[in-house]
Amino acid sequence: MAAGGHQCRVGGAGADAVPGFLVLARAQHGAPADRTPVSLGELARQALTARAADIAAKALIVDDEVRADAWTEGSAALLSRMVENLADNAITHNRGSGWIRISTERTATEALLVVETGGRVLDQNEVDRLTEPFERLGADRTGPEGNSGLGLSIVAAHGGGLALLARPEGGLRVAAALPSAAGSEG
Repeated sequence: MAAGGHQCRVGGAGADAVPGFLVLARAQHGAPADRTPVSLGELARQALTARAADIAAKALIVDDEVRADAWTEGSAALLSRMVENLADNAITHNRGSGWIRISTERTATEALLVVETGGRVLDQNEVDRLTEPFERLGADRTGPEGNSGLGLSIVAAHGGGLALLARPEGGLRVAAALPSAAGSEG
């Protein structure tokens, strides 16, 4: 939290911000009612495929370590939104000719999605603020894209956690850990 109190900033304006508020409100009121098995690997692949033009435009190198067995249970729509937001951030806040590493993994208890990027060295205290809804890092990390920091609320509504780490060599590591669930890999 910034000195002097919490600052709430919303990207985008008007009607563009409303869907984000609705998702946040639903996520903050407990587990989603539309729970189904969801593959984090499939959501990550879809997010990367849908953003292929943006990735190419920035000449980003993508290291895809996505596995098919990283299943969780929850709202496919909300989890898709979370993965899309993480992918969008990794692209938007990356340097030209930079890199993104996206991986999924399943442990006995968790399905993990990790998104890492290179870039400038970030202050961990500033990065910690990103776990607050609607927070962003500085003017260079804001813009008209309308991202409103819903990932933490979505992860929490699914019984998981979100960890953000400023990489010592520069860039950011975001890890979403959700309860593991059996899925159908066909």
